[in-house]
Amino acid sequence: MAVPKRRQSNQKTRSRRAHDFLTPRQLTFCPTCGRAVPTHRVCETCGHYMGRPVVKTEE
Repeated sequence: MAVPKRRQSNQKTRSRRAHDFLTPRQLTFCPTCGRAVPTHRVCETCGHYMGRPVVKTEE
């Protein structure tokens, strides 16, 4: 199995990851409240995920 010869510096790591934040996050609309939510995340306003209540919210 291949093993890295040296530890990668912070600058090298950050420059490799720099392009990840240039693309906008993919958003979908919550089926219950209609708010724009990032994909694969629980809706913050109503607490639903994929149409089912997952988190109790105080309303």
